[in-house]
Amino acid sequence: MNIDVNSLPNDPEQLKKMLLELQVNTTRALAEKDKELAKQNEIIHGLIERYEIARRKAFGKSSEKNPGEGETFNEAEETLDEADKILLAEVDGKQAATIKNTPKRKALPKDLPRQVVTIDLPVDEKICNCCQNSLHKIGESRSEKLEFVPAHIKVIETIRPKYACKQCEKTGITNHIKTPPMPSTPIPKGIATASLLSQLITAKYQYGLPLYRQERLFNDYGISLSRQTMSDWLIRCSELLMPLYVALKRQLLAQAVIHADETPLKVIREEKTTSYMWVM
Repeated sequence: MNIDVNSLPNDPEQLKKMLLELQVNTTRALAEKDKELAKQNEIIHGLIERYEIARRKAFGKSSEKNPGEGETFNEAEETLDEADKILLAEVDGKQAATIKNTPKRKALPKDLPRQVVTIDLPVDEKICNCCQNSLHKIGESRSEKLEFVPAHIKVIETIRPKYACKQCEKTGITNHIKTPPMPSTPIPKGIATASLLSQLITAKYQYGLPLYRQERLFNDYGISLSRQTMSDWLIRCSELLMPLYVALKRQLLAQAVIHADETPLKVIREEKTTSYMWVM
């Protein structure tokens, strides 16, 4: 604010009043400016936060959401780290630094197939080292190991004999050829059996394994199954399972209360909407 020196009064009291008014007005103006700056800073921080969230969502690290939601690449290391933290938390600082951890292993199921392997001493070692007399069996020790047998794929070849009449062939009458009917399959004229279809459905919808990864697994077995073929099989299976779906829906809607798990999923060509998997 420009002040004309010639217009100022000569009275000291009036000059003091003018200075006090000027000081009050300046303080008010600065306070209003501070409020405006605080609002602007709040708006700017909010916009920056929204930008960072959008950037992380578009370009940040992502993982498939499956039944194993939250799993990471170094899951084994993280699990061991958590176990060590729990163990150290239970140990008092006055006790020894090293503690022998004896895990309690659960017994393996008795109904699993078993292969018994007996390891015996050679005949020349069944002699006492002191008196050289022969040793006799006083007992035995047993231990169990768990072995994984990888899944195998086999081809079911169906042979249907064809039959014709020799008498009709001799007489020249039209010969009728008979052959047994083809066994019923979920997808007629397809190579997929019920067990293969159930494996595809379970792997994709129960364990969240996409079809392109299943395609790679089959390629490792030497089988060429494209995603397009498996997609067509799944669509046909959905049509076959429609009566079961209708029956389950009717049963669920008849209940007084229904518990649901809303798990969001990414759906192709549905970027602007949120899709959910309903587990009831």
